[in-house]
Amino acid sequence: MKIVVVGATGTIGKFVVAALQGRHDVVKVGNRGGDHRVDITDTNSIRALFKAIGRFDALVATTGKVHFGELASMTEKELQIGLQSKLMGQINLVLIGRDHINDNGSFTLTSGLLNHDPIRYGAAASLVNGALDGFVVGAAIEMPRGLRLNVVSPGVLVESLPASGDYFRGFEAVPGKRVAEAYVKSVEGLQTGKVISVL
Repeated sequence: MKIVVVGATGTIGKFVVAALQGRHDVVKVGNRGGDHRVDITDTNSIRALFKAIGRFDALVATTGKVHFGELASMTEKELQIGLQSKLMGQINLVLIGRDHINDNGSFTLTSGLLNHDPIRYGAAASLVNGALDGFVVGAAIEMPRGLRLNVVSPGVLVESLPASGDYFRGFEAVPGKRVAEAYVKSVEGLQTGKVISVL
């Protein structure tokens, strides 16, 4: 299969690429690196990406920014970071990508555990993750042409602890290699409308 991995140069994306590339033609897409580049907050950039890539069989999105900060001082502008990037960026990959993906293809998005296991400073992430999970469950039943849609909801990665471990005191970290297997399950399996948790 020809599989597009958006966020291929990120922490999760690197593990996903490693898990898929031995058996598939993996097209690596990043914001600043990879085979192609895209700004997921810009629909014109997404359209240009799909035009450059051509038809494909599966898309995995492991990308998107979100604001972490104290709710007491949080503003709409800070909330919009996650809404425009992680939420609508990934959703637009699906909405625009529908016209470029082959029949019976699949989309796999990325949310996270914070909408059901929150942390301090994580309200914006909880909002976005919950919305992504809800979109996938609701949209999957209407996907045309046999297309499948799932979302992976990982816990904090072992490899992310040096940067974000202080936010996740008391959480059991998950190895990136195990998280990547959830994406493999989504891409190579038959499930649709699933929130695949990796905790």
